[in-house]
Amino acid sequence: MRALVLLACFSACCLAQRPQPCMSPPLMSGFLSVSTQNEKLAAYARYFYDAFGKRIRLREMGTYNNQTFHLDALLLFRKGVLYKINQRNQTCTKKRLCAAFHPLAVPRNSSLLGQAVLGSSSGPGQGVLVNTWTGQVHMSNRTAAYMSTVTEFGCIPISTLYHTNKNGWMVTSFFNNVIGLTNPQELIPPPFCDNAVLEEEEGEEPATFFSLF
Repeated sequence: MRALVLLACFSACCLAQRPQPCMSPPLMSGFLSVSTQNEKLAAYARYFYDAFGKRIRLREMGTYNNQTFHLDALLLFRKGVLYKINQRNQTCTKKRLCAAFHPLAVPRNSSLLGQAVLGSSSGPGQGVLVNTWTGQVHMSNRTAAYMSTVTEFGCIPISTLYHTNKNGWMVTSFFNNVIGLTNPQELIPPPFCDNAVLEEEEGEEPATFFSLF
């Protein structure tokens, strides 16, 4: 009987220690970089993320097809609206946003690829324990593969690899992450956007999060 009790306790401890899919903090700020396998895109952005209000702000700069670009975009998923903001000219472009909001999280059907320490495990505070997950996400007309690495404690995103037919593997790396919004005003359209008219040109695809990259 004692052996059975010990075996049950040991099994419970093993299950408790095994990494589980998780969800990142609902309010985050920080920086990210994006690059594609076909080398057409390389971008660097500051981001503000609000899972409660389903809002994302990206202040981005980079190159696409060897052309430099700057982009300041506010995505309001609940309203289905994307604002492209030009602070210098005090102008604002308003477009329809048809994509669904996907919170920063490891999907429940992900498979654990492995656990590792970024940095060093030789001493306290010298490394960060992370989990890498892999799986497939079902889009409207296709299935895409992904690989996501997050911290074991806090589920803070480190990097995500996402495969697209257009660009091959797209790598997004997160850094200088802060839990919370360092400036909540960044997720509110500036006053000069109040009179922006929704633009929807004929033949133009509605803007989505991935079309920004």
